[in-house]
Amino acid sequence: MRIIGAGLAVIVSLGLAGQTLAFELSSPSLVDGKWPAKFLATACGGQNLSPALAWTDVPAGTRSFVLTLFDRDALDGFGWWHWQVLRLPATATGLAEGAGAPGGKGLPKGAVHAPGDLGRPGYLGPCVAAGVAAHRFVFTLYALKTAKPETEAGASPGMIVADTMRGALGTATVTYPYSR
Repeated sequence: MRIIGAGLAVIVSLGLAGQTLAFELSSPSLVDGKWPAKFLATACGGQNLSPALAWTDVPAGTRSFVLTLFDRDALDGFGWWHWQVLRLPATATGLAEGAGAPGGKGLPKGAVHAPGDLGRPGYLGPCVAAGVAAHRFVFTLYALKTAKPETEAGASPGMIVADTMRGALGTATVTYPYSR
């Protein structure tokens, strides 16, 4: 009986040792999935301040990251790119509140904002018309095997993401709904 119990313990421990950690993304600023006013677009009474983000369990071999914020429900389901950050260094474990400010002063060294669907770089907070069903705002962090995404200068937000996905070792996403 002891041999069976010991053998089972070895099998369970080997199984657990082989499990990989999950690449995770979260926001300590958006507690319980709520968007405080300061993180909303100015058109919705906010300050257009980007929330803090944190990530853990990065895939082995990661050399840089790309971060996006996408409203999946905008434009009748076609979506809208609110924020894109390229060339985040592999040593980064998150972004502080306000990192999305124009000019990129709050970003880690080497990271840059790419234009969103408004055509300007930097963070654009959520804004949904009153009475409209909640929109799903999706933060996605791509772990890349290269130091920077392989995309052409002036590429559209969708093209940047398509190019980024080709070089991704893994992705982490978190979705926070917003409505007024």
